[in-house]
Amino acid sequence: MLLSTSRSVSILLATSLIGCAFAQEIDVLPRNHAPRWYSFENPTGAKGAAAATNKSAKGNAWEPIAAGATKELMKFEGCGTIRRMWFTFRPWTPTMLRSVVIEMYWDHATKPAVSVPIGDFFTQGLALPVAFQNQLFSNPEGRSLNCYVPMPFRTGARVVLRNEAKEDVGLLFYDIDVTKEAKQDKDAAYFHAFWKRDPYTKLGQDYELLPQVRGRGRYLGATIGVQGHPQYGDAGWGEGEAKIYLDGDGKLPTISGTGTEDYIGTGWGMGPFSNLYQGCTVSDNVKHCWAFYRLHIPDPICFEKSCRVTIQDIGGDGTENVRKMASAGAELIPVSAAADPGLIRLLDDVTYPKLADPKFPLDAWVNFYRRDDYSSVAYFYLDRPTTDLPALPPVALRTADLRTK
Repeated sequence: MLLSTSRSVSILLATSLIGCAFAQEIDVLPRNHAPRWYSFENPTGAKGAAAATNKSAKGNAWEPIAAGATKELMKFEGCGTIRRMWFTFRPWTPTMLRSVVIEMYWDHATKPAVSVPIGDFFTQGLALPVAFQNQLFSNPEGRSLNCYVPMPFRTGARVVLRNEAKEDVGLLFYDIDVTKEAKQDKDAAYFHAFWKRDPYTKLGQDYELLPQVRGRGRYLGATIGVQGHPQYGDAGWGEGEAKIYLDGDGKLPTISGTGTEDYIGTGWGMGPFSNLYQGCTVSDNVKHCWAFYRLHIPDPICFEKSCRVTIQDIGGDGTENVRKMASAGAELIPVSAAADPGLIRLLDDVTYPKLADPKFPLDAWVNFYRRDDYSSVAYFYLDRPTTDLPALPPVALRTADLRTK
């Protein structure tokens, strides 16, 4: 954003962590911020050691990663912050984007804070590479991956790539840009990301974007992919509300949205768009596939003790269509109906006519629980380098039945 000051117009790049903001004035010379770039041209990031092969004429710009192999891309000893990451590789397919895993370790921890399929991590929901840009990630032309999330650490950091595909990554190009620093702010937090998939959500049970994490932190947002189940035909799917449980919330959350498309700032459906903090990268009404993101940067979601994030799998359609789906055996539970004289809360009003009752209004819009294929990455900061979240599921689950192939 542009800010006028008494001495100049400064461009500030800011990302709030916990109770503080990392701000960089580009016209001010920082002290004790030495830049280091890691790539195959300088795999150790050492000072004065880049481009050492082939008489410094592009001797090692890329390397392969064999099927089943792991390659350490960055190992940094000391205090610093990852500022940017960029990747591209071949073959560039949804299967590979779900099979190649990026892992990040902070302060010599043995458990990664990030262990996520590389495509989903870089906001390529459903592992489909799509050109887009938001505040923290971008894919300029649909064939590269960029991340600008600041990732501070205090004693060391590692970034690892694992190829869990059955074929080699033949051409991997990357760079990871780091600043070496004297010390971190006491409130600087560790970056985390958590991936999961439920190929068939449980009827009436919210999909969990982020299982409960404990500590002081900030929920940064999520990338979400949905593959609609064929049993619902062309019925609407995006009626589910996002819920955020903070600091010991019980049955009810502190924060609740009003619908899935509402959560990413649009309404009445979800077409393709790309904004700074919200967007939809995949919108396919034929294959019934959608991928979208929401970043809580201007509206920070901070917590002191714990955080849990869910989203409901709820769809909607007219009475007659819902009746037809139910008669054909579709798994659904009606939850509300928009009908004259207003919204009917079907789960609360036990006296209201049931869906099959002829007295149920024919002109109603009926919202109902449904079961679909959900996948997601939740991004968050925490005051500690590890969590007790579940490990990344196996590659077979990650790559099965991807319609975006």
